[in-house]
Amino acid sequence: MSKRRRTVLRVSGLLLVLAVAGITLRKNLPDLSQTADVLRSAKPWWLVLAAVAELTSLRHFALQQRRLLAGFGVAMSVPRAIAVTFTRSAISFSLPAGSAVSAGFAFRQFRTAGATRRTAGAVAVLSGVLSGVALLLMYGAVVLIPRGGATGNTDTLIVVIAMLVIAGLTFGLDFLLSPRHPVPPPDLDEDFVVAGGWVARSKAAVRRTWDDLHGLPKRSWVLSLVHATVNWGLDFACLAATAAAFDIDVSLVRLATVYLTVQLVRQVPLSPGGIGVVEVALLAGLVSAGAGHGPAAAAMLVYRLLSCWIIIPLGLLTYATLRGPKLPDAPPVQPPLLAGRR
Repeated sequence: MSKRRRTVLRVSGLLLVLAVAGITLRKNLPDLSQTADVLRSAKPWWLVLAAVAELTSLRHFALQQRRLLAGFGVAMSVPRAIAVTFTRSAISFSLPAGSAVSAGFAFRQFRTAGATRRTAGAVAVLSGVLSGVALLLMYGAVVLIPRGGATGNTDTLIVVIAMLVIAGLTFGLDFLLSPRHPVPPPDLDEDFVVAGGWVARSKAAVRRTWDDLHGLPKRSWVLSLVHATVNWGLDFACLAATAAAFDIDVSLVRLATVYLTVQLVRQVPLSPGGIGVVEVALLAGLVSAGAGHGPAAAAMLVYRLLSCWIIIPLGLLTYATLRGPKLPDAPPVQPPLLAGRR
């Protein structure tokens, strides 16, 4: 299939998704004046908590990749890791095939930080694998927790504050466990070509990913998994706080089920960042969980503003900082003489 034809099909698919989303949202959204009334009724402190939770979530995604790089002996400062995270998130949300373009951008940034091609590729792959494992852990937790009825805002507040406290403790633990002395990177062979069909290449890729994970210091991949889990948990906390801001009184377990279903739908690459698709799925999920149409629409709009739409202009700003004077990085990590692998 030619490149032009693929582009036409991708654009046509995107327009179709947006048309369906527009029709669906039009049937479920209240009129403009009612929506404005619902938005004005929001409790501001809940919105502040939602914004703090989402920003902290992004920080932990940055820390996850930084921790993986450190495990391979590559240093990256926290400000630069956060700038890379905002930029690649904006790319993923705004461009066709944004996930692939975002991964390519991250690969180049890892190389700029001093990673070899093999190391940069390993970090990109392992970051995705550990994020997927963390999301599966959340699915398992939701399945095991008994279903309950509607919960008040007090329970939601406890969950949101608990996630923020866990995030702070995880950040502190990561800082305490960061090496104070140079750490030798694991021995990674550079790129090699695997002969055979896609089955052979897939087996080689799985084996290579396992070897990379096995070669990391245990604290690196364990902390990276913890960062990934906290990242997802805080994103859910953002949705929970947003729902509380509009007095959507539903079970936290049902809300978590809606959240995880939306994350599953988001994996279908029909539009950049799931724009259109996620809004429809989230609105339908909130209404099915027992929320009124007006509050559900308002919660959907604010959550998507915090978790997607506002990140695009912020990502453009951080991209300018990455292209300008280099953000301060930690001193390059050099392997000490006669040091063994940790």
